[in-house]
Amino acid sequence: MAVPSSRSRKGIFIQPQDDDSTARIIVIARQHFFAHGFRGVTMDDLAGELGMSKKTLYASFPTKTDLLRAVLLDKFRRVEIDLQRIAAGFSNDMLDSLRQLLACLQRHTEEIQPPFVRDIRREAPQMFELVQTRRRQVIQTYFGSLLDECRKAGIVRKDVSTRLIIEILLGATEAIMNPARMAELRLTPRTGYSTIINVVFEGVLTEKGRKR
Repeated sequence: MAVPSSRSRKGIFIQPQDDDSTARIIVIARQHFFAHGFRGVTMDDLAGELGMSKKTLYASFPTKTDLLRAVLLDKFRRVEIDLQRIAAGFSNDMLDSLRQLLACLQRHTEEIQPPFVRDIRREAPQMFELVQTRRRQVIQTYFGSLLDECRKAGIVRKDVSTRLIIEILLGATEAIMNPARMAELRLTPRTGYSTIINVVFEGVLTEKGRKR
């Protein structure tokens, strides 16, 4: 079965073939990085798991940070594919569509464990900034338009602007979804995102929205 790749031309991702070794490297690296952290996984570990020489691995990704960047971009590409699919099927039930978007984000955070979040902020701060930037773009793009429709349908409060709702969601995410705060609150990425999203959106729903 073909595995999606992070190779791109001018920022546009392309679909790999079955023998695309780069795609396989990204898949294996994602599994190890997200489960065990960035610091605890070496290129030796990955080469052994992949059954290839380090020379072959470094030919595709000269540094572990290059590989991490490819993993993160591939992850966000997967997230956006799912969100685009949900957005394309938005129905008249705006609240159900909103719940689908929330469930999609929660599902995609399940494989990310605390060591990964801790390590990239400490060991690869530029990659942590990439995560924050892409996360902001995703939330603004997919939740902004749907929240506007929910407001028109009377499901979301009209006394709070869509932009402010998005900024509250982003602010809470950036304040809580960091290694120190997550450890203090004993949160996993999945429970953290789930709690933030549920609290924020429960607060902006109207009485009509809560009854649906």
